[in-house]
Amino acid sequence: MSSRALRRLRGKLRGQEALDGGDLTFGDVPEEQAAGEDEQQDTAKTFSQSKTSRKAKKDRAKKDVTNIYELIGDADNEGEKISSDDERENLDVNKASALENNNRDGEKPDQKQDDATQKKCGHGVKKKKKKKKTKVISENGEEVAPDDNFDLLLENLNKSNGLSLQSEDCGVSERKSALHVEHRNLNPEMELKRYFGVRAIQGDQRPRQRNRQFYRSTWMTSHKDSWPRYSRPGISMTLVQSKDGVQCFTFEHNRDYQQVQFKFLDAVKSMDPNNIVAVLRLSPYHIDSLLQLSDVGRMQEDQEMARDLIEMALYNFECSFHPLFSLTSGTSRLDYLRPENRAFYLALFKHMMFLEKRGCPRTALEYCKLILSLEPDSDPLCMLLLIDFLMLRAREYQPLLQLYQEWEEHRNLSQLPNFAFSTALCHFHLSQQDDIGTEESDKHRRKADQMLQNALIMFPGVLMPLLDLCTVQPDASVTKHDFFGPKSHIGQPPALAELTALYVGRTCNLWKEAAVMLWLEESVKEVLRRVDAKDPLVEDCRNKRKQRYQSAPRNIHRHVLLSEIKEAIASLPFEVTSQPLMSFDPLPPLDSVVSYVQPERHDGATSESTLSLFFRSLLPNFNLQDGPMQEEDMEVARAGQELNQEVNRLMVAMRDMLANIRFQEPPREDNPYRDEEEWD
Repeated sequence: MSSRALRRLRGKLRGQEALDGGDLTFGDVPEEQAAGEDEQQDTAKTFSQSKTSRKAKKDRAKKDVTNIYELIGDADNEGEKISSDDERENLDVNKASALENNNRDGEKPDQKQDDATQKKCGHGVKKKKKKKKTKVISENGEEVAPDDNFDLLLENLNKSNGLSLQSEDCGVSERKSALHVEHRNLNPEMELKRYFGVRAIQGDQRPRQRNRQFYRSTWMTSHKDSWPRYSRPGISMTLVQSKDGVQCFTFEHNRDYQQVQFKFLDAVKSMDPNNIVAVLRLSPYHIDSLLQLSDVGRMQEDQEMARDLIEMALYNFECSFHPLFSLTSGTSRLDYLRPENRAFYLALFKHMMFLEKRGCPRTALEYCKLILSLEPDSDPLCMLLLIDFLMLRAREYQPLLQLYQEWEEHRNLSQLPNFAFSTALCHFHLSQQDDIGTEESDKHRRKADQMLQNALIMFPGVLMPLLDLCTVQPDASVTKHDFFGPKSHIGQPPALAELTALYVGRTCNLWKEAAVMLWLEESVKEVLRRVDAKDPLVEDCRNKRKQRYQSAPRNIHRHVLLSEIKEAIASLPFEVTSQPLMSFDPLPPLDSVVSYVQPERHDGATSESTLSLFFRSLLPNFNLQDGPMQEEDMEVARAGQELNQEVNRLMVAMRDMLANIRFQEPPREDNPYRDEEEWD
């Protein structure tokens, strides 16, 4: 073996070893060279054995890891283990070298120098330096290792940054827990992939790499290639107020967008959808035009176009968000009194309804919580009448019970028919699950029976319409009883009739299961027994129904109109159905905060007679506004204005008729074989 290879095995670097006369040998000394080679081979073997043993220990430690937080201190533990192993090996080597020195007094100086260099190099193994552990001080002032309490480390880090884990306002924290929204659940494709798999949703489609345009990434929707090119249409969001951890925002329209809005209002008054299409050609991302045309497409059963128009509106809104506006924090507010903000509420609601019909109840639930979190106190779209249905469809039973417990104290959710029946149905489904024990199942079943019986006693008018929509024929004992008979449905207050029709029309499919229907039958029999026994709760609930539910607030009427449930719309009062309703802004608040108003157009009304107007209209320079208007008699002027409008319509119709008249010469009978296109 060459001297260079020997130096590499010893761990020496070229040009760093000390020169000694004993290392220089002249001539061949085979015995000494053989002894040196044997000694170096033994050294290499011990080094390789120690290296493989340490590697095996490290691999065995990695395999035994079951908690991810144990890996935090692996580097320190590994360094300690390696350093301790090296110290033990060095001690053994030192003891062996000392014994050899005592036994071999007549050894040559070059061999002693080799032993000294091996001790210094430590068989070619470098010792790892120990890392300094960060000291974590608990609240009591004691030092705790970070491996022992990882949560305490995070808490101290948050406190050092000025953040606290608990909110100062208890009401905000409760609402945040009940209305927590996750970004990944806002994408319907995630839910469809869980149901049908990634391959069934995406298929063999691959994204195109050439000529690919990149758009802004958003959470609610994504830009499609079939959409028009996006440009800022003139919508922006500003921060109005920030108080107690709650930020209030509002959308604003610039001057160009206001002009487009005025054109849209004129198009709506014309009652012609083609005029709305003309507005969209001028501004493809105008919000109200997209919402109005989406309803037109839905009525024409073009669901795909209607859904795309709503997604375009949401994409426009999200691109104009304020940097501080958050969809998931539950602390961002939008005032529904402002017309600019109402369009965002309606776009979210319509998108949620499309998702629910598409078969994505979990995604629709996230949008429902998002709408409720924008203004939870007033709840302008009354999302509390819908959130229980979406939670049952998405099988989110525990969140539904949590919402009921947190909001019952300050919102009286038990007085709503939907929560009274949905919470009972939620406990029943929990009792039917296989992953819970027998004791827990019996507890949920008893709770479900009690809550369903109380709901039937409080709202007896729900039973017969529900059985009718479920195509179930009740027993004669139920139909003939006065408590569940026609009187219970006809004699209830108007607001309660509206809520009952809304709940029955929306959730009838949830009660069609055989197990649920058997459970409902048992509860009805028990309720009839309690009614016949004159339970005091029956009379108490009857008095509550007479005192309450006399008139429904405006947000409930708005929710019924947006839900489009026939049974509920039929129960709306006359003062709601008699007024004109616009789908882009149904039942606006009476105290709306209007930021800009459309300028009034002055109609030229004259007091001239109809005959004079007719003759003057034949002149080429006719202008209706040139006629003098007498303001002495306002009634005559008003009547003349209406008459002039009718005359103008008549004149326009006459001019169109005269312009479209075509005189056609009758064919001659003397020459039947003539060419018909000869005179064209």
